[in-house]
Amino acid sequence: MPINHTQQNKAAALLSIASNTVLVIAKLAIGSFSGSVSILSEAVHSGIDLVAAVIAWLSIREAAKPADNQHPYGHGKIENASGTIEALLIFAAAIYIIWSAMRKLSSGTMEIEGLGLGVFVMGASAGVNYLVSRHLLQVATKTDSIALRADAMHLRTDVYTSLGVLAGLATIKITGITLLDPLVAIGVAILIIKAAYQLTMKAFSPILDVKLPDDEEFIIRAVLAEHSEKFLEYHKLRTRKAGHVRHIDLHLVVPKSMRVDMAHTLSHTITAEFSNRLESCNTLVHIEPCQRGCDGCMVKCSDIRPNIYD
Repeated sequence: MPINHTQQNKAAALLSIASNTVLVIAKLAIGSFSGSVSILSEAVHSGIDLVAAVIAWLSIREAAKPADNQHPYGHGKIENASGTIEALLIFAAAIYIIWSAMRKLSSGTMEIEGLGLGVFVMGASAGVNYLVSRHLLQVATKTDSIALRADAMHLRTDVYTSLGVLAGLATIKITGITLLDPLVAIGVAILIIKAAYQLTMKAFSPILDVKLPDDEEFIIRAVLAEHSEKFLEYHKLRTRKAGHVRHIDLHLVVPKSMRVDMAHTLSHTITAEFSNRLESCNTLVHIEPCQRGCDGCMVKCSDIRPNIYD
């Protein structure tokens, strides 16, 4: 990952850590004072977001390290691992919120104080998290950071849940129906579980070496088609992604009589074109000589590929 991209990711992750620290303290204080389980559930949610932001910062720092003897393919999958861990943490937070809400319902204790202050904190939380998550998503899109994108998704979920809690508190203040508080908390937990599932799918897939998206593989095949007059065929095209790095490897079949330097130049030309159209590509091209019998071949390679020796 380019140095400037790494610095942008780290700065964005530090911003997330700072904002979440402030919000956790505020929500815990107001939730404890008011006795609102929905505000406390939001404090737990923000606490998980804080842990996730720290994990994102650490993973971004580690993923930026260059390849070494122990990690010849680089450290990119650290970001995928951190994203998966963050998703599991969100699942845990949702379970805790549901447990707290059910205990509140079963106990029958529904006294809530300081609703006005709670509404203010939830509104401020939604506003702050929206601005921070928008910034994180912009940086994550630019740098293709799964760890930062996971952190942004956490915060964006926090926006929606904070607004839900705010609406619930406002309704309680108007109607006096305190039963709404734990019910809103359960609704928050359901939204959190949905976000965690989506994040798990996105973060965990590259660990299983799932191929690149169809639109990116289309670009790869388009590049090969543009240079098809210089080789006979290609096969065993494989793609995968580790963190922000795209890995591509394929076998390129050339005439037996093609000089080594010509085949080498062709390989570099195709590799460079991949990198021009897709960021952070690590490409391996295996050159194969044609295995057909030249004596029995009806058409010479130079006839069907006139530019192959240019």
